Amino acid sequence: MLFGRYKKNPIKMADKGVVDWTYSTCGYCSTGCSIEIGTNAVGKPVASRGVGGADVNRGKLCLKGIFEYEVFEAIGRASTPLIRDHIHEPYSVSSWDPALDKMASEIKRIQATYGRDSFAVVSTGQILTEEFYTLGKLVRGAIGTNNYDGNTTLCMASAVSGYKRSFGSDGPPGCYEDFEHTDCLIAWGSNLPEQHPIIYWRMKDAMEKRRFPLIVVDPRVTIFAQNADIHLPITPGTDVVLQNALIHVILKEGLEDLDYINANTTGFDELAKEVENYDPTSAAKLCGIDEDTIRTVARLYAKANRAMSIWTMGINQSTHGSDGVVGINNLNLVTGNIGKPGGTSLSITGQCNAMGTREWSSCSGLPGYRALEKAEDREEIAKFWGIDPEFFPKKRGLTETDIFPAIETGEIKGLWLVATNPMTSMANTARIRKTLEKLEFLVVQDAYTDVETSQYAHVFLPAGIWAEKEGVFTNTERRVNITRQVTPPFEDSKSDMQIFNELAKRFDNGQKIHFPERPVDVFEEMKTLSKGRLCDISGMSHDLIEQERGIQWPYTEEHAAQGAKGTQRLYTQPATFCYANGRAKLIPLPFINNNEVPDEQYPFWLNSGRLVEHWHTRTKTGKIGNNNKFSPIPFMEMSPDAGHELGIKHQSYVRVTSRRGDAVVMVMLTHRVPKNMVFIPFHFYDCVNRLTLGLLDPHSRQPAFKQSAVAIEQVDQDYAARLSKESRTY
Repeated sequence: MLFGRYKKNPIKMADKGVVDWTYSTCGYCSTGCSIEIGTNAVGKPVASRGVGGADVNRGKLCLKGIFEYEVFEAIGRASTPLIRDHIHEPYSVSSWDPALDKMASEIKRIQATYGRDSFAVVSTGQILTEEFYTLGKLVRGAIGTNNYDGNTTLCMASAVSGYKRSFGSDGPPGCYEDFEHTDCLIAWGSNLPEQHPIIYWRMKDAMEKRRFPLIVVDPRVTIFAQNADIHLPITPGTDVVLQNALIHVILKEGLEDLDYINANTTGFDELAKEVENYDPTSAAKLCGIDEDTIRTVARLYAKANRAMSIWTMGINQSTHGSDGVVGINNLNLVTGNIGKPGGTSLSITGQCNAMGTREWSSCSGLPGYRALEKAEDREEIAKFWGIDPEFFPKKRGLTETDIFPAIETGEIKGLWLVATNPMTSMANTARIRKTLEKLEFLVVQDAYTDVETSQYAHVFLPAGIWAEKEGVFTNTERRVNITRQVTPPFEDSKSDMQIFNELAKRFDNGQKIHFPERPVDVFEEMKTLSKGRLCDISGMSHDLIEQERGIQWPYTEEHAAQGAKGTQRLYTQPATFCYANGRAKLIPLPFINNNEVPDEQYPFWLNSGRLVEHWHTRTKTGKIGNNNKFSPIPFMEMSPDAGHELGIKHQSYVRVTSRRGDAVVMVMLTHRVPKNMVFIPFHFYDCVNRLTLGLLDPHSRQPAFKQSAVAIEQVDQDYAARLSKESRTY
């Protein structure tokens, strides 16, 4: 029988004239979806679709992936190098050799005048791993500055730091399949339905097959929280208090896994002594979760045969971000939930290749999780590259969040930004703007000329985007997947790897070091350097990765010879962690409340986060009609009760102020936020980060984007509407 719409208006898929489909990996978030790009008879990308045989997404894509093919020729694509002597002058169109000559000359001038570390480089989490490795070669081996970092410091540094402190190395120990085995899940500061929709689908699919309790820790009633069995609306920045209280209950009631603790950890007595201070009654006054609920959650988690924790920016972007990750690891170590199906501490990584930069870019050390502090690591890489090991620094330099203050003080005079946009992504926008104005020389390398940082650049280098190149990404679960080239780089732009290789020729060490021209040859170098490391990829090849739709590391030559699959989990029984004694560390975590908190002058907490339709600073999604139409302007979620008291109406405009600056946004009255809190998405230029403070975590140097205080006032509506319209970047 035919019904209504099916009979009258059947749904038809538009025929876009696809004649060929090319395999790729989505270039947005860290989920790592396998995707195919359809091209028409003249080779133009006209469609995207999920790959049904891929384990990660099993044919599905989110809104961003469905329309990803539109990024290739979106408005604002950079087509040619641009140069100028002063930022207040117009750009001149250049060819590549003069632009790179100018760049190399200025880097050398600055280093000769002020010292080698006076030039800094800030990279990204969105280029290919072969490009990260090549950039690390260039920066560490040829340019020689120690002030080199990636924008992943803004999103994943606390996860990296927490893993290293607890387990002795970076590297998420779990995988998506753990959802299919767990008996209890806690999500800490994660809104999967909007941040990582396909991972959320994997979780929901697992829950439908075998029901397990879902506990969401988040001060906001997110979509995830609405679907939870228990929602814990925690006071911002107090996750460590809750974690300590949960462990307090577990130890008090004898629910810990003593056999696992004794066999696999150190530091138990010190941890037990510290958590004595966090009884549920006392902890409730700090974290805002009532004592009975704390006891209930602790019992649920500890009594589950297999329990897992996931988290994203709600944990990481805090002054206690690294401690929050360690606290999650403590909880899982105490309950024996590391290294087994359904038992894990799984950070949900941010950018498509944030893991790739952690493994291979040399930002925090040297390739393959090697450390600058270890002489044997410096000597091994120097020998492999053919340079003097004394060229390397003996410890890590400044992180991104310390590089910008160093520009203010004059320590750094030149900067190279690679596919990152600190004008929107860094806290305290006004301060960043003034900081960039102080530079003697700024290079911006991006796929779009209208990225906000180009206002302050002396040289602009147009880069190819995503599937205009070929190489691999690593996703949240350590799965290496490949992007094949669909189309050449736009007009006269070049791949990031081509740019790095060409610049390297202009430095003395760059002529000594071999820089392969083909990504596949770069990958072979990485394989050699990976042997015996935790992130061993020596058994992989580009073709095998595509054939398997991604392979999880470690994947050794022995794995390949045996026809084995990738390694799903790290630290399986008998667990061998990356410390010399093979044991993980249980670390006591005293809570120091150093957040900015609401007061009479600024009475609201300011929270920020993602929207499902947008990506980071909207450099890409702000140009895609089917993404941008859902959220074209900045807005703010506010409690109807708070709005009523201030006389603020739904969809009116308000001015939000902090001790740093102000922003004008449209108000959406909703019960998703408590009365003393507001929420603003972080994607919009000249908006939420005009307000944020960005105090830094002492271990990871990651900013606390989510703990700031603001005030709200009404404004002239006609003026505000004009201002909002004019502020739209695209």
